[in-house]
Amino acid sequence: MQTRFSPEQLAQAHIREADRILRSCVHCGFCNATCPTYRLLGDERDGPRGRIYLMKSLLENPGDPEIATEQTRLHLDRCLTCRNCETTCPSGVEYGKLVDIGRAEIEARVPRGPGERAFRELLRRTMARPRVASMFFALGRAARPMLPGSLREKIPPRPAPAGQRPAAARHARRMLILEGCVQPGLSPNTNAAAARVLDRLGVSLIPAPEAGCCGALDYHLNAQRDGLDRARANIDAWWPAIEQGAETIVQTASGCGAFVKEYGHLLADDPKYADRAAEVSRRARDLVEVLREEPLERLNVRGNREIAFHSPCTLQHGQRLGGAVEEVLGRLDFRLTPVPDAHLCCGSAGTYSITQPGLARKLRDDKLRSLESGGPEVIATANIGCQNHLASAGRTPVQHWIELVDEAMR
Repeated sequence: MQTRFSPEQLAQAHIREADRILRSCVHCGFCNATCPTYRLLGDERDGPRGRIYLMKSLLENPGDPEIATEQTRLHLDRCLTCRNCETTCPSGVEYGKLVDIGRAEIEARVPRGPGERAFRELLRRTMARPRVASMFFALGRAARPMLPGSLREKIPPRPAPAGQRPAAARHARRMLILEGCVQPGLSPNTNAAAARVLDRLGVSLIPAPEAGCCGALDYHLNAQRDGLDRARANIDAWWPAIEQGAETIVQTASGCGAFVKEYGHLLADDPKYADRAAEVSRRARDLVEVLREEPLERLNVRGNREIAFHSPCTLQHGQRLGGAVEEVLGRLDFRLTPVPDAHLCCGSAGTYSITQPGLARKLRDDKLRSLESGGPEVIATANIGCQNHLASAGRTPVQHWIELVDEAMR
């Protein structure tokens, strides 16, 4: 794709990156075929190719108010950032990086109204803080009967309590774990189950209490500076353990994993953090990447359950780990039911199910029809946002896959 940036514009790092990405696009349209919002809405501007044209015009014409409009922002807001288009694209267009640049640009040029700004700020201030998020969910459960239906389904029932974790650092092999921000309040047993499974494999999971939200929630709500500050704080929290021999940083939420693996890219121009950010990204691994390399027979698991696995977009498109969890579950004798259109997004997408509830609900219901078509006992997934979103329909039970392994092991 031809671009028309001035030399002055190309002196800016984000414009240079946008120019590089735009020039790799051949506008073939293959991406539209797998875009969830294009499939639902049928509008070219709600597919990757149309959004790329919108962002190209937006970035090339920084002073044109006819291009920087609320309508342009709406089409970018409707993007799930599922990155399905990246998996489909024959030219390797890095759409996810481009849409971050485009959203930051439109946010600066077309400010939101006070009510919308306050709402998005509230999301950031509550969801990105583990203790505040847990308190918020507890209050929501207490008030649940009085809430409107659209909000009521976002408040999950009281989760099962976390089981006992093994004693920290009792094995020579040690790995850090990112606890997450909403996961401790929504599914506290997930990380405890991961710790028990790895303990049987001779690995201790070590928490880093000073580490917090990975930064994705801020970053994708266009508070990109705050997101990067959270990334820096996490690097500082993890670095002493890395220097003391921690093998890796494990994420049980694939959304967090996809973002942590981007730290090296996002902080590449920060002289103080660039090298450490690159090392953290190199060490960051989704839980399935750890388990698939271990002798799983030591777990003594016989799954013997029928499971439909929902592969989150951040796992299969963001981290390119499609099929990895299914392989591990198969090795453990779980029976996997077929899932048509397994590549499509469930509609969770971080805060998308809150900011775009109508589209998210349609995508959720379509995904559930696919997942339930094989008659599974339970739906397994690898990301807390997807887990909560799918479970909000109140249909087939939804759990993190490591909890199922833990249950079968015990």
